[in-house]
Amino acid sequence: MPTRPAALLDLPLRPASYAATLGPTAILVPHPDDESLGCGGLLALLRQAGQPVSVTLVTDGRMSHPNSMRFPPAARQQLREQELRLALRELDVAADTLLTLSLPDGAAPHHPGQPGFEEAVATLGHWLREQQPRTLLLPWRRDPHPDHRATYALARAALPLLAQPPRLLEYVVWAWQRAAPADLPQPGEAQGWRLDINSVLGPKQRAIEAHRSQLTDLIDDDPTGFRLGPDMLAHFAQPFETYFETSAS
Repeated sequence: MPTRPAALLDLPLRPASYAATLGPTAILVPHPDDESLGCGGLLALLRQAGQPVSVTLVTDGRMSHPNSMRFPPAARQQLREQELRLALRELDVAADTLLTLSLPDGAAPHHPGQPGFEEAVATLGHWLREQQPRTLLLPWRRDPHPDHRATYALARAALPLLAQPPRLLEYVVWAWQRAAPADLPQPGEAQGWRLDINSVLGPKQRAIEAHRSQLTDLIDDDPTGFRLGPDMLAHFAQPFETYFETSAS
């Protein structure tokens, strides 16, 4: 079994019924598959409780297999977005209002002044005003992937555009596998807790499996292409998900 950081494990466990208290929820997804890995269980529980869920996909997902000729960039983007829609269907999340920012995979802007940052913030702010979520799910601020950190930065920049900021829950993806001590929550930085998702592990696993391009040889002409390995996937077969809660102010 892979090593699991204690900071992600030794946290209070909240029951599945807690999901219903989060109300209408929006999620920002750096790449297709992050929604299923990081919080697929919570999304399924929200839908079981009748809470609406809306989704924004931040990057175009093109860099998972950058050397594929059979799936050139536009085809990779289309495939990965299709996989996201299939995964959302497994979680009973409607994809008809999916917002796609199509920022460059691996190079999403982090700071004001970088190309595309202000435009993405404005689009996110408009979308959040339309959705009016009570809770916003976004990647853990120091999740060890640049696009995850960029997604967090874009969200924080958009929040001042809202009259009523939502509750913020940060989910972890790459921190399970790659976090250095400084990447993990520091004392007093955030309130961490785990959510019991045992009852929806089936839908979560089916949602993960919908991302076939990241799990199989579907794109088989790029030997350097990305694949989620067994050690990484084991973190997301656990009967709980880990969240960190912070203030939107």
